[in-house]
Amino acid sequence: MYVTRSLIRRAAAPAAAVTAALVLAACGQASDTAGSGHGAGHAGSATPSASAGGAAAHNAADTAFAQGMIPHHRQALEMASLAATRAESAEVKTLADEIRKAQDPEITTLSGWLASWGEQAQGGHAGHSMSGMMTGEETEQLGRKSGRAFDTAFLQLMVKHHEGAVAMARTEQTDGAYQPAKDMAASVIASQSAEITRMNGLLGTR
Repeated sequence: MYVTRSLIRRAAAPAAAVTAALVLAACGQASDTAGSGHGAGHAGSATPSASAGGAAAHNAADTAFAQGMIPHHRQALEMASLAATRAESAEVKTLADEIRKAQDPEITTLSGWLASWGEQAQGGHAGHSMSGMMTGEETEQLGRKSGRAFDTAFLQLMVKHHEGAVAMARTEQTDGAYQPAKDMAASVIASQSAEITRMNGLLGTR
């Protein structure tokens, strides 16, 4: 009887060892699968992060550029609209029309960026403290002028106005992150620098 039990125990031992090995292997596979799933989870979480990064491809400098350039451009358009009826020089009228055609679409673009970023445009006369902006008194004085006097005042004020815009654009190029905004800044620098040279030339002939 004792011998029989001993034989049974000896036979059961290898079977138990095999069973234990199978259990450990299964646990190892489960662990590998869980680890694989954990790694996949990290990879999956990286995608929204990358997407979020793409959606947030702008920074505070880009926002400031758009919020500042909109009122800056709007004042330039106000000045250009005065030139249509008050300027004497055909060259000043042509320049004013070119400014209107260039800056009006840019306002639309800048406003669209702010809307897509969930940012608000500056309201009222918030931009009057920015570089190159006309003061309320200068605006009134320009509005009272006409003919040659208007042409001179318009050119002088617009040179200062453009210089302010170029300074804002240079800041965007240095500090901004949103490439379309940096591209617009480059365009502003090129076009308005050329117009500054052109306006200074007109002033030099007066």
